[in-house]
Amino acid sequence: MQIKGAAALVTGANRGIGRAFALALLEHGAAKVYAGSRDPEAVKDAGLIPVRLDVTDQDQVAAAAELAGDVTIVINNAGVAGGTGLLDGSFDGARHEMEVNYLGTWAVSRAFAPVLARNGGGALVNMLSLVSWRAMPLAPGYAAAKSAQWSLTNALRVGLAEQGTLVVGVHSGYVDTDLSAWTTAPKIAPEDVAEQTMRALLEGSQEVLADEVSRSVRASLSGPLEGTYGVEVF
Repeated sequence: MQIKGAAALVTGANRGIGRAFALALLEHGAAKVYAGSRDPEAVKDAGLIPVRLDVTDQDQVAAAAELAGDVTIVINNAGVAGGTGLLDGSFDGARHEMEVNYLGTWAVSRAFAPVLARNGGGALVNMLSLVSWRAMPLAPGYAAAKSAQWSLTNALRVGLAEQGTLVVGVHSGYVDTDLSAWTTAPKIAPEDVAEQTMRALLEGSQEVLADEVSRSVRASLSGPLEGTYGVEVF
């Protein structure tokens, strides 16, 4: 997959991992990087093209696909965490997480699939998480949305294979962004996640396991539940 000279779009590109993705694309020679954001004025970096894009708004998604009709790389990064409790509290946060993280990724992927096809196949990248595979009682809605997003990524990988689109799933543990500011657990830098993703694109790899914890959880999937959750599950 070529990055140099390519046109790309990143959702949620105004900060955090999305901003790191957008800047990494420029550093690798992308000719044009559309930076999707609910607030285009929040995109401050030189060289990026701000695009108004709320991934839950079908009209904005369609408009973005029309505007960015030259892209060969699409990175689905936009995401939220709502904090719905496992056994109490409103389901509103969980619904919002599913709407943005899962259905938003689906909407953008569906809108841009024909664009990528017209432009030779290209690549579709989905920013996932190790909680795609491991339940998180403190944030069950977020983990469920990421699990759904992983399933969608696999479906897209199969469904877009005939048109030659590389589909890349990116998994990591905590990344040093606002989303994980609440914890002092070890974190990986967003720039590291972005650079590993650029390498995956260049090498044609379908999966990025960005840190040791994501590699460990991924490896445990073929073993007993005790290996994944650290407790006996009956």
